[in-house]
Amino acid sequence: MRTNLIVLTALRPELDAHKLPDGIQVFYTGIGKINATITTIQAIEHARPSIIVNFGTVGAVCPEASGLLEIGRVVQRDMIAEPLSPRGRVPFCERPHEYFSAQGTHTCGTGDSFVTSKDPWLQEQGIHVVDMELFAIAAVAHTHGLPWLSYKYVTDFTNEDSGQDWHNKVNHGETLFLEKLSMLQQDLK
Repeated sequence: MRTNLIVLTALRPELDAHKLPDGIQVFYTGIGKINATITTIQAIEHARPSIIVNFGTVGAVCPEASGLLEIGRVVQRDMIAEPLSPRGRVPFCERPHEYFSAQGTHTCGTGDSFVTSKDPWLQEQGIHVVDMELFAIAAVAHTHGLPWLSYKYVTDFTNEDSGQDWHNKVNHGETLFLEKLSMLQQDLK
């Protein structure tokens, strides 16, 4: 089955599939880079899209990040293999250490941990928000030669209240994303 675009989202509470416009499939990746990698590969094989759209929740690293953000760049925040390579880079790997979307201005740092405290490295790298899937989605999209877009809704501000804040706001970005998706769908026609 070929479709123009697919949506990848970590969890059902973030996005209700029944609210998506006709003809758009959502694939729920689960949490973390491995789950996101596996599901992204399966989604591409199944749907053969021309573009991948990611939607999800994030924690803000910088105080001005809020609402629904369009991500333009993603890096891996938890690859720490120093002294073999700088943080964020896989040693002895020729694949990119950062990926760029088709549009967007914010930077996301992806890692397999829920961030609840400040990390100076994130600020040094110009990272605005953190998540647990986007780097994997972008890497698979890159490998398949597919453009990707990502919209992230800020639920928390990477502090001791982050877990509870995320639970309370996990679906607050859904309506905003559906509006963006509708506009994107019109642009792609």
